[in-house]
Amino acid sequence: MADVETVLIFIIIGAIIVLGALGYGLSLLRGGGRTREREAPSAGRGMPTDDLDRQPPTDSTDRVTPPERPGGQAQVEVQPDASTAPAEPAAPTTPEPTLERPESARGRLQRLRARLARSNSSIGQGLLALLSRGKLDEEAWEEVEDTLISSDLGVEATTELVDSLRTRVKIDGTTDEATVRGWLRDDLLALVQPEMDRRIASSRIGDRPAVILVVGVNGTGKTTTVGKLARVLVAEDREVLLGAADTFRAAAADQLETWGARVGVATVRSDKDGADPAAVAFDAVKAGIEEEVDVVIIDTAGRLHNKVGLMDELGKVKRVIEKQSEIDEVLLVLDATTGQNGLQQAKVFSQAVNVTGIVLTKLDGTAKGGIVVAVQRQLGVPVKLVGLGEGPDDLAPFDPEAFVDAIVM
Repeated sequence: MADVETVLIFIIIGAIIVLGALGYGLSLLRGGGRTREREAPSAGRGMPTDDLDRQPPTDSTDRVTPPERPGGQAQVEVQPDASTAPAEPAAPTTPEPTLERPESARGRLQRLRARLARSNSSIGQGLLALLSRGKLDEEAWEEVEDTLISSDLGVEATTELVDSLRTRVKIDGTTDEATVRGWLRDDLLALVQPEMDRRIASSRIGDRPAVILVVGVNGTGKTTTVGKLARVLVAEDREVLLGAADTFRAAAADQLETWGARVGVATVRSDKDGADPAAVAFDAVKAGIEEEVDVVIIDTAGRLHNKVGLMDELGKVKRVIEKQSEIDEVLLVLDATTGQNGLQQAKVFSQAVNVTGIVLTKLDGTAKGGIVVAVQRQLGVPVKLVGLGEGPDDLAPFDPEAFVDAIVM
């Protein structure tokens, strides 16, 4: 019995010792935790400066914290799901402008013959009335001469025509109107010189485009003529490039660019008013060579024929172009209503730039159709184009027979 009691005492003592040890261990663990909390430095003391500037990591997408409502709750804007959100209406698109396609200019003067006849009817009707008289005396022949001279035919051409008609009347002895009309037509046609080459250089020559330089005085409709000429050539399936070398008139380049855009023709121009026209012309020809177009048309500033400095500048434009390409055509634009003054202009321009062809504008607005004969005789170059109205396609290749028929019809 004593032994049992002794064993129990030892068990109790051992349990006490174990419990005490466990309690001591737990107290040490608790005490160590409190020590680490005290030793941990605060945010404002003992931390390196760069850690103060360090921002918490964020997602790659920027976010905006929604503002709080007065009640303390955040106002969150809910974004609709892309799949359920109504589609925004599409922005209206501007349709590309439709390019105009001019009709072929071949035979255009025939179609415009009536318009030409109305303006030149006084020549044909007046002559036929005089020549169909029962008696042609010297006074009647003087009236014939006056009618022809007033039409700007020129003294020399008038003398030739009257002499030929007088001879025919004397030999035939008739004044029948149909017969006289035939004589008049033949003699006028001979004066207009239908054998002249009126083709316009508009095809590539070797590895370069044809180059056309357009010149003239102010007010002749030169820039408009260039735009209409581009339409004529586009109608013949030519690839055309325009050069806006009229840099003195502010609206000239815009006007030319508008003409070209209507038929899909590009324009080389300067962004600066008053730029060197020779430089613009050079750049236009260079671009034409690089882009392999068929023809480059250069518009130049209108200039008075009696201003030496301006005419010298025109010569400079020509020389600069010729540094990289020949000039195949120099077209002089003349206002048909200016008459003999236009002939003087033609002389001076021809001396400066070697004119190869004439463009007569406003021929439908004058009864002085004889200017065609006079200017050809003065320069020895053909009238190649005539303007017969304000429409975009009223520029026509000159047809001698259609022109004469319009006078004597």
